[in-house]
Amino acid sequence: MPKTILITGASTGFGRDTAETLARAGHIVFASMRDPQGKNSEHAQTLRKQGIEVVELDVSSDTSVDQAVKEVLARARRIDVLVNNAGVASAGVTEAFTPDQAKVIFNTNVVGLLRTIRSVLPAMRNRRDGLIINVGSILGRVTFPFFGIYGASKFAVEALTDSLRYEVSQLGIEVALVQPSAYPTPMYANVQQPEDIDRAAAYGPIGEIPGAMFRNFTTVFQAPDAPNPHDVAEAIARLVAQPKGSRPARTVVGAAFGSDTVNEQTAPVQTHVVEALGLGHLTKVA
Repeated sequence: MPKTILITGASTGFGRDTAETLARAGHIVFASMRDPQGKNSEHAQTLRKQGIEVVELDVSSDTSVDQAVKEVLARARRIDVLVNNAGVASAGVTEAFTPDQAKVIFNTNVVGLLRTIRSVLPAMRNRRDGLIINVGSILGRVTFPFFGIYGASKFAVEALTDSLRYEVSQLGIEVALVQPSAYPTPMYANVQQPEDIDRAAAYGPIGEIPGAMFRNFTTVFQAPDAPNPHDVAEAIARLVAQPKGSRPARTVVGAAFGSDTVNEQTAPVQTHVVEALGLGHLTKVA
């Protein structure tokens, strides 16, 4: 049965591919993005030509999120699936990032998820059904040097996702997390770098490592066997297609760098914690 699906950050990258993939599978897809009448008008037009609905949504704005969700509900009467894909990346010497830069990253990657979740949950609760898929990262489980602030935001997404999964399970709503590795998408081309250049320079050769890492990523991304970003869209599509109650809490996509091991070893510990609190019944969706 076709589902009505809202995807954030769908102008390019994982979000765009996911919107197109789910639309081809027969679902009613609302691809959301900033400024679809302006800078993203070409992307919006291309999606509309494929029968995909487009709505304006900026995850950093309460008003924008609420207006977009109201528009989708008015047009489709329901939202079966929310895919929280919108996000920004950052890389560089952690000390050289300003507090304001960190606020932007967390406002998008963490608070942005909370905004969309808060906006769709009332309708899902009323129907006692729904699926929320948060796009995290393997860097929410393992840490790369020079990705500290971005990784911190994705570690926060892990906690937010787990807590929410328990809290809404008895309301018939499922919450799943997708953890991609590095893929050649526009997010890497637009990665945020430290504004405090003097502090970065003070690290000498250590401060040059992030640039070398990105040059290596670029080489890998341009190789014949480069990782295919479509892997993420396929993983999300599989989660959407799976029967309720059978979806895994986490899905690693791409090079795991041990994040799959962390997932496996952490799961029984987390289950024990919830059971020790006398809340074991929250681990299964109603």
